[in-house]
Amino acid sequence: MNQLLVEQYEKLGISREVYAFGEAVEASLKERFSAIDATAEYNQLKVLQAMQENRVSAECFNATSGYGYNDLGRETLEKVYATCFKGEDALVRPQITCGTHALALALMSNLRPGDELLSPVGKPYDTLEEVIGIRPSKGSLAEYGVTYRQVDLLPDGEFDYEGIRNAIGPRTRMVTIQRSKGYAPRRTLSVARIGELVAFIKSIRPDIICMVDNCYGEFVEEREPLEVGADLIVGSLIKNPGGGLAPVGGYLVGTSECVENAAYRLTSPGLGKEVGASLGILQSFYQGLFLAPVVTAGALKGAIFAANIYEKLGFDVIPDGSESRHDIIQAISFHKPEALIAFCEGIQAAAPVDSYVTPEPWAMPGYDSDVIMAAGAFVQGSSIELSADGPVKPPYAVYFQGGLTWYHAKTGILKTLQKLKERNLVPHGVI
Repeated sequence: MNQLLVEQYEKLGISREVYAFGEAVEASLKERFSAIDATAEYNQLKVLQAMQENRVSAECFNATSGYGYNDLGRETLEKVYATCFKGEDALVRPQITCGTHALALALMSNLRPGDELLSPVGKPYDTLEEVIGIRPSKGSLAEYGVTYRQVDLLPDGEFDYEGIRNAIGPRTRMVTIQRSKGYAPRRTLSVARIGELVAFIKSIRPDIICMVDNCYGEFVEEREPLEVGADLIVGSLIKNPGGGLAPVGGYLVGTSECVENAAYRLTSPGLGKEVGASLGILQSFYQGLFLAPVVTAGALKGAIFAANIYEKLGFDVIPDGSESRHDIIQAISFHKPEALIAFCEGIQAAAPVDSYVTPEPWAMPGYDSDVIMAAGAFVQGSSIELSADGPVKPPYAVYFQGGLTWYHAKTGILKTLQKLKERNLVPHGVI
């Protein structure tokens, strides 16, 4: 053991026993970590090429105000996103407040009264329930006469192709495909599986818009969903593509028509993409995107490390410690609320910001149960930074993600293990 390193971990409240347990797990993951680094290298070159191809210059970082007409930086950034994610056009704006806003924008701009929205992958993420109107809310799609239909995944996690075929009708205008698991105990969809689903839907009705909620999945693989037939991908800049530097924002990339519709909804009919001042924050958008492949790789290593740590302790983990990864989220089911809470306390205690506070469950807007969230982040709510959250209801699962560096992600996981060990919530004699 590196004595200085061990002592530094001890200063952060991590015992030698917990550190040694983590080191043994990390040693078994060298080959997987090497593969992650190779993917990051590929994606880094992809981002670099997109920036060079679109002639990013120092002038792109200049601030605009008011209407924001002729904002070179904004327009160039959207070309960079379109090139990088292989779309016809892109909308990348600080005026998009979060991932839920970006998804609502995509849905509300491309659906009209009388249309039907179909989810072929089961229930969407909790905050989208009110956007759609599954749970009544002011301004939902349901209030505007858009109906919703859902086809659950089969028990083995596969698509219910027959159910999807039967669900598609003359009013089906759009399909929403959630790549990540959200608060559902299912596996994340790989880009290849998304491509298979899109191809099936298009074989029935080529005119159906296939939108992918790409949150937490950007740069985890070499390809993105637009490359396998999706019409539109949507995400948040305070997740993977912002690289931890974007202070706000969201993106949509896809067909010109889908993006144009979204732009008119974001601003105003007749104005669209022509307005929207960048207010001096574009440099962080560019630099965050440039760093995103490496930041995402660190978060992905942390997720795999967490899966292997907690799998060895006998907890249910999705994905498991050895299967392929398609997003940065790691789900761990504790089946008891005190373990869920202890885990989140460990993440908070490992944070660079607000490490001294204790997270508590609360009735967070948009959720149907109390939720506990831990995130001592530089950007409020940034899920690419070390964070964890979970609804306080059975199976008492925590959803861990982020870490701007692998070393911070590792420290956070060891801190969670320390918290559980101190409260006798891990099997005796294992550590």
